[in-house]
Amino acid sequence: MRGQLPVPIRTSLINTPHIELWPHGLLPARSNHDARLLAHAHHVLRRKHDGRYLAAATPAGLKPLLHGWQREPGIDAAIAALAEHRAPPAAFASPAPELPLDRLHRLLDALGIDDGYGRDTGLPLVAEPAELAFAGFDRYRRALWLRHGAARAWSHMQESALADDVVLEAVSGYRSHDYQRGIFQRKLARGQTVSQILTVNAAPGYSEHHSGCALDIGTPGEPPAEESFEQTGAFAWLTAHAADHGFRMSYPRDNPHGIVYEPWHWCWTAGADGA
Repeated sequence: MRGQLPVPIRTSLINTPHIELWPHGLLPARSNHDARLLAHAHHVLRRKHDGRYLAAATPAGLKPLLHGWQREPGIDAAIAALAEHRAPPAAFASPAPELPLDRLHRLLDALGIDDGYGRDTGLPLVAEPAELAFAGFDRYRRALWLRHGAARAWSHMQESALADDVVLEAVSGYRSHDYQRGIFQRKLARGQTVSQILTVNAAPGYSEHHSGCALDIGTPGEPPAEESFEQTGAFAWLTAHAADHGFRMSYPRDNPHGIVYEPWHWCWTAGADGA
């Protein structure tokens, strides 16, 4: 219609319990067929538990990327979330801040982890946000997703560090419950026990990464997620200045949660810089 303004589309990850909706241009094509559809898609529906692409949301409607995508668990909720996201701002309420935890208990049961884990470690259950902001790319050129406030605070902190000639790199940010379960499954396949994995990785549902507020941080030339990070200028800068931007180191030595010392893992507190 002449004079009609284009509908605004927010650059963010739409998160539903089973399916993520990725905005245009942030997922690689895995075939020529995918490439043709992704080139015209404003969003891609991506299954959370294995990362498979289900359908491309194009101006002409939803186009299949996987046979039988219409029967996927949670597809109706994903389509409804997409429609709400693309409506004019005055036409929809803000998305729910967090997703329900219904599926999480089934994931934990499959790993043999019960409610006693939370009591023993003092770690709270962490829900996934219903929407996450694009916060640039990590060191592997993967899209980095964080809560909106955490994304702004991370950007400000990177700029502040760079002004002091310190380069901070994101190694990873938001992770879904399904992604965390995948970490356990891969390590179990390599012969580790659940007890051994829990000394390094929080159980699905208990990781700060689920919140969209936590970052694993690195610096060029330093291997990721190694204790040697504490010897870098980047760690010294974080120790002195991260709190000014609302970030804290979550797992110092001898922390009460039974997690190994992680000088690379920092979490943003809502209401601080970037809120």
